[in-house]
Amino acid sequence: MSETITKKQKRKDYVLSITIIGILFFIFGFVTWLNGILIPYLQIACELTTFQAFFVTSAFYISYTVMALPSSWVLKKTGFKNGMMVGLLVMAVGTLLFIPAAMSRTYIIFLVGLFIMGTGLAVLQTASNPYITIIGPIESAAKRISIMGICNKVAGVIAPLILAYFILNDIKAFEESLKTMDETAKIAALDGLATRVIAPYIVMTIILVILGLLIRFSPLPEIEDEDEKTIDKSVSTKSNIFQFPHLILGVLALFFYVGVEVIAGDSIILYGKSLGIPISTAKFLTSLTLAAMIIGYVLGILFIPKIISQRTALKISAILGIVFSIAAIYTPPMVSVTLIALLGLANALVWPAIWPLALHNLGRFIKTGSALLIMAIAGGAILPLVWGKLSDIYSSQLAYWVMIPCYVFILLYALKFYKLKSWKK
Repeated sequence: MSETITKKQKRKDYVLSITIIGILFFIFGFVTWLNGILIPYLQIACELTTFQAFFVTSAFYISYTVMALPSSWVLKKTGFKNGMMVGLLVMAVGTLLFIPAAMSRTYIIFLVGLFIMGTGLAVLQTASNPYITIIGPIESAAKRISIMGICNKVAGVIAPLILAYFILNDIKAFEESLKTMDETAKIAALDGLATRVIAPYIVMTIILVILGLLIRFSPLPEIEDEDEKTIDKSVSTKSNIFQFPHLILGVLALFFYVGVEVIAGDSIILYGKSLGIPISTAKFLTSLTLAAMIIGYVLGILFIPKIISQRTALKISAILGIVFSIAAIYTPPMVSVTLIALLGLANALVWPAIWPLALHNLGRFIKTGSALLIMAIAGGAILPLVWGKLSDIYSSQLAYWVMIPCYVFILLYALKFYKLKSWKK
């Protein structure tokens, strides 16, 4: 009887933990996908060029690379659970900075706020990704991360709609009215536009603080590093993180993955326009890519690990990515755009599968390993620039060649690199 009660309690704690981490992944998606709305909003409010406006994404994503290793140090001091609280509170500082930024209409303060928000997310992701990986059986980790991915992408659908309602509701009429104003009236109007962001970001600040406190006092169990007795004995002889080739190559695989994911989602509208698709239709293409990713996550939940292993899912994903990319380069416009959207399906299970494979058997190095994997998010800042340059030199369609070597490397990781225990082998 007591054994049954214990099992029920463990099940209850497990479900509660998954729910709490799911809320955190929803926050990741909510905050990250706001950038797409902030770019046109700040371009108007702060009178920016397109190049200047895209510093929104630079300030946000560069924080992952800069702050990932410091995040690992924070987690070593605080543990996973308190580290999540710290991440949420740091994000709250960033959202709070939007208030003086809006009141003074100072772009650099907005960017500082975005960098701090990214810093908080770096801490939060460095804690929560390995947490969801090791909180249950390692063979079903990809299934759990797929559930988190759905939480993330659903937030990505909702967040821009909510923020756009508050700050871009009548933006076309506003821009037209600016053309008829004198300088004094224009400054007053832009100041008014800037203040629209204050209310939603005050609400976000409050929510982040409350969530941070809830995490701190929640029954979320602390997860320690892997017990040295339960892992490969060779780990005890390792002196630094670079002696784990399966991790370092996993970081590279994740770098390429984030790059192709961002290319598939962020280039498809421009690609559609270059093929003559009206903007009124092209604007929905990113949503199709997102929908394809959600389908991929659902398939992961249904099939992993009962029908296929997470490594098999990674192999299938990489092969699909190669096939869809090559086909998109050589097919007619509408078929090609559809194939780029379907890359969302190919990409969905790559992140969930690489994390457990790369973190396996790290022992006391798991927090540092997680930080390196978070740094791989820089792929989303660098590889899309390569696509853009190739697009300018050749064509948007031929530029998708950049994705093929990325998927080939991911396939090699699934076939061989994940099991390397030494650089000599």
